[in-house]
Amino acid sequence: MNWKLLKATMLGASTMLSTHAAIAQEAAAGADEGRAIYLDQMTVTTTRNPLPAFDAPGMVTVIDRDEIQRVQPSTPDDVLKFVPGVEFTGGPRRTGESPSIRGFSGADVVVLLDGARQNFGSAHDGRFFIDPELLRSIEVLRGSASSLYGSGGTGGVMEFKTARAGDFLEPGQTHGARVAAGYQDVNSEEFGSLTAYAQSEAGIDLIGNVTYRDSGAIDLGGGGQLTNSDDNVISGMLKAGAEVSEDHYVEASYVSFFNKAEEPNNGQGLGGADAVEKDISSQTFRLGYTYDNPDDKLLNLDITAYYNLAKADELRLDNLGNGPAGELLTRDVETIGFRVDNRSAVTLADNLASLITYGLEYYRDEQTGEAGGVVRDGVPNAEADTFGAFAQAEFTIDHLGPIPGELLLITGARFDYYSIESDVGGGSKTKETAVSPRIALTYKPLPWAMTFASYGDAFRAPTFDELFLTGVHFQIPIGPGITNRFVPNPDLKPQRTETFEFGGGLQFDNVIQSGDRLQAKGSYFYIYGEDFIALDVVQPSPFIDCNPFIPGNCDGTTTSRNIAKAELEGFEAEGGYESHRFKAALGYSSITGEDASTGDPIGTLAPDQFTASFGVKIPEIDGFVGWRGIFAAKFDDTDSAAEVRSAYNTHDFYASYAPREGLLSGFRLDFGVDNAFDEEYSRTFTGANEPGRNFKAQVSYRLNF
Repeated sequence: MNWKLLKATMLGASTMLSTHAAIAQEAAAGADEGRAIYLDQMTVTTTRNPLPAFDAPGMVTVIDRDEIQRVQPSTPDDVLKFVPGVEFTGGPRRTGESPSIRGFSGADVVVLLDGARQNFGSAHDGRFFIDPELLRSIEVLRGSASSLYGSGGTGGVMEFKTARAGDFLEPGQTHGARVAAGYQDVNSEEFGSLTAYAQSEAGIDLIGNVTYRDSGAIDLGGGGQLTNSDDNVISGMLKAGAEVSEDHYVEASYVSFFNKAEEPNNGQGLGGADAVEKDISSQTFRLGYTYDNPDDKLLNLDITAYYNLAKADELRLDNLGNGPAGELLTRDVETIGFRVDNRSAVTLADNLASLITYGLEYYRDEQTGEAGGVVRDGVPNAEADTFGAFAQAEFTIDHLGPIPGELLLITGARFDYYSIESDVGGGSKTKETAVSPRIALTYKPLPWAMTFASYGDAFRAPTFDELFLTGVHFQIPIGPGITNRFVPNPDLKPQRTETFEFGGGLQFDNVIQSGDRLQAKGSYFYIYGEDFIALDVVQPSPFIDCNPFIPGNCDGTTTSRNIAKAELEGFEAEGGYESHRFKAALGYSSITGEDASTGDPIGTLAPDQFTASFGVKIPEIDGFVGWRGIFAAKFDDTDSAAEVRSAYNTHDFYASYAPREGLLSGFRLDFGVDNAFDEEYSRTFTGANEPGRNFKAQVSYRLNF
């Protein structure tokens, strides 16, 4: 990416569409000169402005729709497990999958859907519910992000962006439809999707989609099944956008996910012997407005307002759980919010440009829960309000006097105020403020080399459940019965981190043949944390620590507490090579974390891990064949023997055929096999093996006019 082009973008055409157009023009102009013709992957999540992912002062991965399609994903985990520093725990059931970034999970990771926060939180029901069929791209920002995103920016940000009509249309086409069907045998999943879309010269963009998935028992690596794992999913999207007048664009969307599942109350790991019928749903309504006038240097506006309702209703089908058959358990989380961003471009000198981004954000979360019509244990009725104000300045400097090269300097801060209250114990309320500064820079001494450094403060507010949990956590049927009870802790402090990160990258064009590209980037990070929030489960062992036949003698407690000081550090690297014939990528991640006072491991840690892929393009028939693998080392960074994991490696093979011309134009066939050698393995903090060998195929047809 030419930084002069980036500077021009900052001084006017700052939308992603105009940036992509500029890059495409540059690529076309350079094709005859032997330069690489591949579009740079652009990130918006990193700075709220378009920036080549390679030039960002940090580690960010952008996955486009074509890569998503090649994976034939059933859940987001299928795509994101190849991203360095990202791990999913909770086991193979889609309702239990929970993501982590650099050892942070749950509320420590900001999840966005087209800019709308997905704040659902549950101990055993996963974190968010999105069908990958709807997506045009995914951005994963690793590291401190609170200076722009507030609470939850300790681990990073996952932003999912849904498709538009333009993603399916070629130049000169105005409308069309796409139908797709598929099957995977590891869980007998049937898949079907229908998408219709239209785009007019008047600037109107319309798209609608409905997707269906039906699956059953999951075959596990090395043998065995998760038999109580039935899913019936219907998801969909309606989106309409219009250029109401020159420089003004409005958009409205509705994205839904409904899953009727039959599985244990705890859907993670193997689960228990009990069975429940779960109705899992997520509905997101969004309104957006953009003002983008290239001649207006001071006003470049984005406004997003949204409402999300996430529900997890569970009907007990037997008496094997902690309640009677027929009991209905509910958990509803409503989020309403808005965000306003503006950009002002300023030219300070011939070689110095600045883009100032500033704005406001507000969101409100409200949780309610019931069990048999009364307040549900472990799901406190509570509400939280968060208000944030932020500002960020990006400076691009060309020609640093006698020092060669170009510099991108980013500095910013965000102020947050939050209040959380519940009616637990007659009423309790906590409120705090936080200031989250950040400074980062990228220096390019040569066109093909870059180095970066960053420092960022981040925080994460305690959740409803961490503050106000009450009631029974679990029971053990020995003697008169053993009960572990939740104990609320309304005095929890917000979790704070300071992250230092250093790294660099290399990018070469025309390495082996004209038009190819080789790129690599890596970093080291150190995170110092205060008041880390940990869940303590204290449960005496029957017949060892206590006498279970004495009522109450073996009872235990579960409560959240702050850990005074914690430290995490690690390495990440990713790189790739692409030519007209080949495409390859490598990734690596390593992380350790400990309680600075005791030395005990802390965080959602994972083993050292390599990822690799290699593909061959077959333009003669518009085909592609490839392989990808994950190579994980033995994991023993734990003080629990049950959490030790053996080393493992998995291998996937895949192919696609998508004719561009002729009678089969619009047709696409994808097929492959995941975990081809049926590796038996389990991820950390997951009490079940991952899926075994999985043959899958998908066919689609797109008809445009």
